[in-house]
Amino acid sequence: MSAKAPPPPADEAVVSALRGVIDPELGDNVVDLGMVRGVQVDAGGEVEVELALTIAGCPLRTQLRGDVEARVGGLPGVGSVTVRMAEMTAEERSRVMSRARWKARERPSATEIPASARVVAVASGKGGVGKSSVTVNLAAALAARGLTVGLLDADIWGFSIPRMLGIEGRIEAEGTTEAWSMIPITKPVGSGQLKVVSMGFLAQGEDEAIMWRGLLLNRALQHFIENVRWGDLDYLLVDMPPGTGDIQMGLARMLPRTELIIVTTPALAAAKVATRAADMARKGYLRVAGVIENMTAFVCEHGDSYPLFGQGGGQRVADDIGAPLIGAVPLDPAVALGGDAGTPVALDGEGPTVEAFASIASRLVDEVLPVVEMSGCTARLLDRVEAALDS
Repeated sequence: MSAKAPPPPADEAVVSALRGVIDPELGDNVVDLGMVRGVQVDAGGEVEVELALTIAGCPLRTQLRGDVEARVGGLPGVGSVTVRMAEMTAEERSRVMSRARWKARERPSATEIPASARVVAVASGKGGVGKSSVTVNLAAALAARGLTVGLLDADIWGFSIPRMLGIEGRIEAEGTTEAWSMIPITKPVGSGQLKVVSMGFLAQGEDEAIMWRGLLLNRALQHFIENVRWGDLDYLLVDMPPGTGDIQMGLARMLPRTELIIVTTPALAAAKVATRAADMARKGYLRVAGVIENMTAFVCEHGDSYPLFGQGGGQRVADDIGAPLIGAVPLDPAVALGGDAGTPVALDGEGPTVEAFASIASRLVDEVLPVVEMSGCTARLLDRVEAALDS
């Protein structure tokens, strides 16, 4: 007996999802900017969104269309998404620029994460699936392509990112008591770089337990989101703690443009729990961008493959939640050895695991979450606004 299809979403749910669509040049979401002229949802789950652009030939129109389709298409009960593009009237454009002036005057902004940065939370339903290893190696593989990648260790009590990257030191802060910013620790990777923030740079030692409850955990996450001077970023990867608790709900509230990648193993039990993480994300109107299967199979030196943890878990999760399977990572002792030594295996240069992470990074950049190209839709107008405010 097939499961009953969910009912179509309410208009309000569609609007909430659209708050995760950011115009990277104006630095705000399309709802608050007044770019969403209307939303219609019919009884069959077909959704139509009318989006007004500042100019008809906006170079970002393709990206905005794709973001709207992805965000709204991820809601339960949505059958299809149609995006109709229109051009703003002079009055609408004036209101948008008024908001841009207000945003430019209110510095520092609520977060110093660039509007053009792709924010990607790497999550799992349970521990033990290698989520942090995947995050670190994916970040390293992206940086190896010449990109600037932020890496936020949001696993406050289970931080492991500093050791996996071989980074030591203390985070420094600049500013006044009322307005201060933490400076990420930077690690060059080829022509790219990693900018890292972790509780491990603030704790007294690697062995010290962080015994905080929900309120303090969310407060720490808030500081990591609002009080870090990231500078230029192409991607911000967030290593989430396992589960569907306070940190996950806090991130959905504080950074609604976040998109999730779910990590699972081939085992059926892990796949079922991973599906819950996707359900949590969608209830918070976060888009699930894709699934990565970790520990797929052990490949011996003779090339024989042994699926020690079963088969097909990643594809099952992808099929269940309607997201693509971005890639699969072999079960490789070199991943753990590299993490212990602070040398991510993704930077080793050769081998099936290196190729797997390079392939996942390529697919992320080329298909799933392409880098935002800042090229001239409203940027020149904003430059004039900021120049006027400074004069």
